[in-house]
Amino acid sequence: MENEIEYVKLFMEFESDDLPVVYFYEVDLGDNRFLLREINVFADRTVKIDDDPYRDVIEVCPIPTVEELNAKVWGEGFYAAVISKEEFDELWNTKIYRGNLTADFIS
Repeated sequence: MENEIEYVKLFMEFESDDLPVVYFYEVDLGDNRFLLREINVFADRTVKIDDDPYRDVIEVCPIPTVEELNAKVWGEGFYAAVISKEEFDELWNTKIYRGNLTADFIS
């Protein structure tokens, strides 16, 4: 099963204090790119973890590929990268994010 999992780090341009600026997704490639777990990091570095990301949604949608997000297929303001399981799990377990809050460092 682990071979069919992709870990994605997604930066979103800052919109408001209520929305995360960095998203971490554990994506099930064997199940049409649906989420297994999600981590949200807010501008104040608050970390919210969710092992049931579809609990409160009306319609379940797959996570776009990193290539689609970076090609702006889903709009402006996104930058995504594939990350390791270890990076995802470290944040999941510690709930401490020390990384960048924007993708500006990548350009």
